[in-house]
Amino acid sequence: MAALQGVEETMLIPLSIKANETLRSNARIQDKKAVEIVQKLQLDTTKYDKFMSHEGVVARTILFDKAFNAILKKIPNAACICIGCGLDARFERVDNGQILWYDLDLPNVIAIRKKYFQQAPRVFTIAKSVFDPSWTEEVEKGRPTIFMMEGVLMYFTEEQIRKLLNMLCEKFPKSIFLLELSPPFLKKFGKHHDTVKNTTATFQWGVETAKELEGYVKGLKLVEEKSFHCEMKKYSLRGKLFAALPFTKNLNNRLAIYQYKK
Repeated sequence: MAALQGVEETMLIPLSIKANETLRSNARIQDKKAVEIVQKLQLDTTKYDKFMSHEGVVARTILFDKAFNAILKKIPNAACICIGCGLDARFERVDNGQILWYDLDLPNVIAIRKKYFQQAPRVFTIAKSVFDPSWTEEVEKGRPTIFMMEGVLMYFTEEQIRKLLNMLCEKFPKSIFLLELSPPFLKKFGKHHDTVKNTTATFQWGVETAKELEGYVKGLKLVEEKSFHCEMKKYSLRGKLFAALPFTKNLNNRLAIYQYKK
């Protein structure tokens, strides 16, 4: 596998966690593709799979899958764009036989991805930076659009995120966004993160509340915000404590769903 640098390496965190969780006897999520890739890579997942990250990725996967499936029932023919797809296999879990699916990531990541994912009907890969507006011309227009960004935005600056969201809303005037948001404290304390600290990636952005993004783009409206705590507290004492204690209950990532109409 080609050497991964910075943010690219972080894709090995959810890959490792999904693979290891799938192999558990009481697995909460299933991702056989992750297991297959980890085995083929002979990847030592030790530094990429620590308790809090593990619980966070499992919770994120459950929340994003549920939210996406609920939206898809209302707009079954959507064009779905997974930004910063890494080695994610969500299409295999959520495909309804009608959606168009686009996996977007940097050229180095897509080159690796193509080694492990076979081309499937209605699935397209785009090997470009999300900040390169030319990629938007490769997406079929006229369909409602669902954007998914997990483990992505926290590595960008506020200025980059503002520009990105404005570009996406301009190009796709009927859009729904499923975004993973982080709290601001990670910018300062990211070096202590249990798994990201083992990469060269750095956190650059976070928000206290998902409502803040409504100020980034006129017409962007928050539909729902849900902390990962709501899932994590179901499975461990530590998860229950972090969700309940005053000084930790707001210190977690969350799923934010937005709708944009021009």
